[in-house]
Amino acid sequence: MNITEYDHTPVLLNEVLQHLKVRPDGFYVDCTFGRGGHGKAILQQLAEQGRLLAIDKDPAAIAAASKELRDDPRITLVHGPYTIMSQQIETQGKMGQVDGIIFDLGVSSPQLDNPARGFSFQNDGVLDMRMDTTKGITAAKWLSCAREKEITEVLQSYGEERYARRIARAVIKARSENPLKTTQQLAGLVSETVPTREKHKHPATRTFQAIRIFINRELDELRVALAQTIDVLGVGGRLLVISFHSLEDRLVKRFMRNESRGDSYPLEIPVTHDLIRPRLKIIGKAVYPSGREISENPRARSAVMRIAERVTG
Repeated sequence: MNITEYDHTPVLLNEVLQHLKVRPDGFYVDCTFGRGGHGKAILQQLAEQGRLLAIDKDPAAIAAASKELRDDPRITLVHGPYTIMSQQIETQGKMGQVDGIIFDLGVSSPQLDNPARGFSFQNDGVLDMRMDTTKGITAAKWLSCAREKEITEVLQSYGEERYARRIARAVIKARSENPLKTTQQLAGLVSETVPTREKHKHPATRTFQAIRIFINRELDELRVALAQTIDVLGVGGRLLVISFHSLEDRLVKRFMRNESRGDSYPLEIPVTHDLIRPRLKIIGKAVYPSGREISENPRARSAVMRIAERVTG
């Protein structure tokens, strides 16, 4: 299916622009460009001198963006994980000068809606789940060789799945007879294995989430990228992170809280305020989609955005 056939509605778009406070001549980074919902809105507010660094791990997203924006000199498109952010900014000579960074975590609508990507159990497709289809192991390949203990740990750690051990055992048994190659095979197996049902949630939701996070090393890469933001942001620069499940949000919340507290010292050592040196300031409370946005875009319902600002450390 053509890469331009999939639409994506950006979550919390008005709130992103409000809190990013885009300066026409500023330098901004969209770490999860996707189909450009947030990034193109930022571009609309940039003058000729403004710049946007757009990063995405998905080659299909970069291909679509390159086709649409190839004649715009204000944007630099880079294929890769957002852990390359610091390297890319250093290459452009902008370390410590970035005015704003946006992360829109999770899976985009084009990825979910394309059965060939294997992210969703709504339509049958190959069990792939890689954000970057040019490298790495597919979900099907991993499930064909992973040990029961490893599958259990992944489902528990990344999916918070209470029936992780039972599902892992079922996977091992099923693959001995028939390899799990499609999303519907896996979803069906989990549905048959899980004894209870959560309201408005498919039994395989947590399993698919866990495997996707593991295959793409999402939490590990997020930790690395968040740490990089401290060195790349200029004083007053804003960091905006939109998360879609508790594991991501917990990680982001902890990072921002720790960086806003500053340096830690042993309790027995008295220190003055000037020695604590916080590097971030948390801006307001967590931001959630309005009821209207959720009704228009149901996939926004679990979104939460946290905002922080770089301060002199």
